Amino acid sequence: MKISARNVLKGKVKRVVHGSVNSEIVAELPGGMEITSIITKNSVENLDLKEGHEVYAVIKATSVMLASD
Repeated sequence: MKISARNVLKGKVKRVVHGSVNSEIVAELPGGMEITSIITKNSVENLDLKEGHEVYAVIKATSVMLASD
């Protein structure tokens, strides 16, 4: 698979929480950090996402906001 996004993080599905239309997928990255994605239930089914499955979090954004106290 080739994609243009430069930010690709490999991890494993830690948790899947289904809503009425969308699902929340929590992926655990190496080192224990987590990243959460909200995708459609249809996409979860098409990708056959389940706990323990390897996934790639692909981040494509034109801007990233940072904040500091």
